[in-house]
Amino acid sequence: MNQLTWEPITLKLRNPFRISHGTSETRTAHWLRLSGLPSADEGWGEGTIPPYYGVTTEAMAAYWDAAARRADPFPDDPAGIPAYVGADGPAPARAALDLALHDRIGRLNGQPLHALLGLPAPRPLPTSFTLAIDEPAAMGRSAAALTGCSVIKLKLGGADGRDLDRVAAVRAARPDVTLYVDANAGWSAEEAIAEIDRMVALGVALVEQPVAKGDYEGMGRVQAACAVPVVADESVQTMGDVERLAAAGVGGINLKLMKVGGLAPGLAMLRRARELGMGIMLGCMVETSIGATAMAHLMGLADWLDLDAPWLIANDPFDGLTYDEAGRVHVPDRPGIGVIRRQ
Repeated sequence: MNQLTWEPITLKLRNPFRISHGTSETRTAHWLRLSGLPSADEGWGEGTIPPYYGVTTEAMAAYWDAAARRADPFPDDPAGIPAYVGADGPAPARAALDLALHDRIGRLNGQPLHALLGLPAPRPLPTSFTLAIDEPAAMGRSAAALTGCSVIKLKLGGADGRDLDRVAAVRAARPDVTLYVDANAGWSAEEAIAEIDRMVALGVALVEQPVAKGDYEGMGRVQAACAVPVVADESVQTMGDVERLAAAGVGGINLKLMKVGGLAPGLAMLRRARELGMGIMLGCMVETSIGATAMAHLMGLADWLDLDAPWLIANDPFDGLTYDEAGRVHVPDRPGIGVIRRQ
């Protein structure tokens, strides 16, 4: 008999995580498990979303509880997953079921996720490692201590007018790394254009979500004025968003499984963005290795990675993707998503 169960996990962050939306020291993840017998795990998924997305645990639980009551069998082919998951319910709840179903089919067929989906092998790529907003000198010290990486992403969008000082401090501490900046919608278009022009002189190579998520026209204006890619994050949650961002001339999207509803819709959006000439960043929320490793299986289709969540977490219960001495991501050679429980 098919069974679906889920449980919350409190994730403890290695350092307080401050962005333009606020500061947090913990996040709540949700571990979804599928089984054919009470003692036989067949597939794992994860549903995790930051509070500022406005998705409640109650809404996700209602979706999973309804899925647990279904009498129809789990699909045995990835092509059947979108219809089984449906389009209703919160995106991270749907993502958890989508991931678990993909993991189950991969395990049952002895195939890693990328092979199951017919994707290119996930060649190792460097991921950015994120530094939260802090005083410029503190961010410089953190960057100096962040060894084993070649790309650093700086959270900006502070109201104190010191974002350029933050970039300068990190660049002075780490002249060797590639720098990305992420304002998390914290600037106006005019502020973004002025800030980015000065930051590019310090070697900033990519700018993420400079303006409000619904300001597609503003995102396009920033891109038109900037010499580096502008990548949408909060602005891209549906296929319609991809179309609007491309029409505005935005350079790329940050694809996250939890905000788009899982692998099936995520891959559709990725392929459409490619058709429209956009670059692809693979990202994640502050989530466990289940979600981050599932996304890493798509590396063969990506331009940039932002898959540092397992590194940000002090108590990740799972073993999945790994980082080498240059900060490149490697996917485990195991069936399905390839994640196991830590001993």
